[in-house]
Amino acid sequence: MNKSVNLTKRISTPNGLRFCPVARSANGRIKAQVVLIEGREESHPEGSYYIEWYDGNKRLRRSVGKNSLAAEAKRHQQEQMLTAKADGLKAGLRFAEESDRLSLADAVTAYLAETQLTKKPKTLAAYTTALDYFLESCKRQQLADVERRDLLEFAAFLRDEKEQAPRSVYNKFENVMTFLKSQGVRGLVGKNDWPRYTEEEPEMYEPEELGKLFAACDAEERLWYEFFLMTGEREQEVMYTYRSDVNCAASVVRVSHKPDRGWTPKAYKEREIPIPTKLAKKLKTWIAKGDKKCNLLFPTSGCSPKLDFLDRLKTVATRAALDEDNFWLHKFRATFATRCLWEGVDLRTVQLWLGHKDMESTMRYLKPSRSAGTNEKVNAIFE
Repeated sequence: MNKSVNLTKRISTPNGLRFCPVARSANGRIKAQVVLIEGREESHPEGSYYIEWYDGNKRLRRSVGKNSLAAEAKRHQQEQMLTAKADGLKAGLRFAEESDRLSLADAVTAYLAETQLTKKPKTLAAYTTALDYFLESCKRQQLADVERRDLLEFAAFLRDEKEQAPRSVYNKFENVMTFLKSQGVRGLVGKNDWPRYTEEEPEMYEPEELGKLFAACDAEERLWYEFFLMTGEREQEVMYTYRSDVNCAASVVRVSHKPDRGWTPKAYKEREIPIPTKLAKKLKTWIAKGDKKCNLLFPTSGCSPKLDFLDRLKTVATRAALDEDNFWLHKFRATFATRCLWEGVDLRTVQLWLGHKDMESTMRYLKPSRSAGTNEKVNAIFE
């Protein structure tokens, strides 16, 4: 009986849909989204994975989804089932109960399945990428065989092979360590083994930049980016702000859970943010003329969350003859936080407005003022 199971991906080609074998690295790990076409590796993010095997002369094929890690785990499971059947054992998975028999790939698949149930899509994507890279770099087949050297090689792999920035290397390393900790694997690396990166000072918009940017905005665009600037909200928080979250009379905006859209604030923390009266007046006019049937503050025409705030920001920056590379959404949040702290709002209050879990995250924005007024104060001190 043929006990081998192949993994393929159904992709689009100039000649139509085609099943192509997946590409693998030197250690046998599957390369995510990469297939072999006439011996050449090609990247194909589209399409689904399929496992195929033979029952006698009959070829059987089954779809196993779009996640490369899950697909490889299902290929392995099917191969175990065929082996069990060929050996005359009860058909089914032959995973040992002992943790030291659990394969690394299966542990990753199970962990990502749990992550999908408990975390947001963005978090799932981050863990998936990190663990996909780890499986690609690690030579171990079993979870219990992972050693300190494998983790050191993983950090080097991210730096040298994937050309990741130091902060990205650290983040992916941290994700893998979180995975290992969840599996009961601890103490493999020491403090000095962790990747290092330089904590850069958060950048903020200067008044002159904002003046030019807002001058190039139409009325709608200006309201969007003033809202980002004057609330300090994260991109998704703005996307999922409801009309009912805005209390124009009290000049307050709420960040709240949206169970009807399957969205919740970061760290599951709801909060209120005071806003300037001038913004509250603009929002009152905006809400009054908006679509009453849509609960979103800034919806698309189909009442879906707006996804192109960043693209539109860069378009406005270009229109204003500014360098679009110097404009991104989180920079509004940094500007909000820094200005609040400069104006004497206490750290605990700014922490609450930003929705930070710890004070240290807020303190990153407590940076020195470099304005002309600051120079005047220094001159006065040493007259």
